[in-house]
Amino acid sequence: MKATQQLHDLGQSLWLDNITRGLLTKGTLHHYITELSVTGLTSNPTIFDHAIKNTEFYNDAIRQKVREGKSGEELFFELALEDLTQAADLFRPVYEGTDRVDGWVSLEVSPLLAYDTARSIKEATELHGRAKRPNLFIKIPGTREGLPAIEETVFAGVPVNVTLLFSREQYIAAAEAYMRGIERRIEASLGPEVGSVASLFISRWDKAVIGKVPEELQNCLGIAIAKRTYKAYQDLLASRRWQKLARAGAQPQRLLWASTGTKDPKASDVLYIEALAAPSTINTMPAETLLAFADHGKVNDVLPVDGGDAEEILARFAKVGVDNAALAAQLQREGALTFDKSWNELIDAIASKCDMFVKTTQSGGKQ
Repeated sequence: MKATQQLHDLGQSLWLDNITRGLLTKGTLHHYITELSVTGLTSNPTIFDHAIKNTEFYNDAIRQKVREGKSGEELFFELALEDLTQAADLFRPVYEGTDRVDGWVSLEVSPLLAYDTARSIKEATELHGRAKRPNLFIKIPGTREGLPAIEETVFAGVPVNVTLLFSREQYIAAAEAYMRGIERRIEASLGPEVGSVASLFISRWDKAVIGKVPEELQNCLGIAIAKRTYKAYQDLLASRRWQKLARAGAQPQRLLWASTGTKDPKASDVLYIEALAAPSTINTMPAETLLAFADHGKVNDVLPVDGGDAEEILARFAKVGVDNAALAAQLQREGALTFDKSWNELIDAIASKCDMFVKTTQSGGKQ
């Protein structure tokens, strides 16, 4: 049995952290679903930037949209929705077969809105309405300004993937925003069945401290943060507040491990997949990590519900000067800036292709 199937059987969902039109048209995503136990998919501006800049799969669609007078963000979201609605349809049997727990895809609001509550709510609602797919999450960053947007979007009945979370405290804040949205729906006699996941970024912790901590602590920080957060997740699910919502019909906001591709070339390429096996969670991974795990990964111990040695490991990092709270805030800011950069590069790449196609059309040629 493949390691991917073993992990799935353990109760952890394997999602692909990638989307390109080629994955859809060549049948690669279908292969991942049928052969590697992939049950969902995530995307972000960086993924789309690479896909549109480095492949020709989007050229015909961009050319047609240019003829229709479209450009910029409008054109991009049309491309993204075309990809993600097709992917959502591939995962629809999983979504229905798991009673809406699994089988999701994700589309992010413009990263430029990470600190704009009102516009995040508006764009999230509009994008989900345009998709017309129940198994499509809208990604909203778990920034201070994003939290009220998460609450309002959930209250509006829009499923949310909370992104850019880096610590237990940021996770708890996102979970509370989700629960407030559900509680308000119940008070308003609306259905509580609004899906959500909370995405905790892992490998960026270790990348941030490479060369700054003793060798024995290398590649240990992200996993320790994950263990600490997993305990908070388990504690929340056992809380009276959540149990009351569960009795009303709400489904848990599942914890998702993001940024699980290994950044350190000296470390195992399946480090974070093997270390973060845990029932009722999700691990979203790049294609190369998924294929590596299917080839030589192993399912060993599952994460301890009490956090295991997390606090001991984090205490050791504190002794060598790592301030987890400050670093979490820094990583969230840097993550938002990275997505801003990718977004701007993506829009520039689309503009460049649009200009090229306009000139080609005017000259009577085809490219």
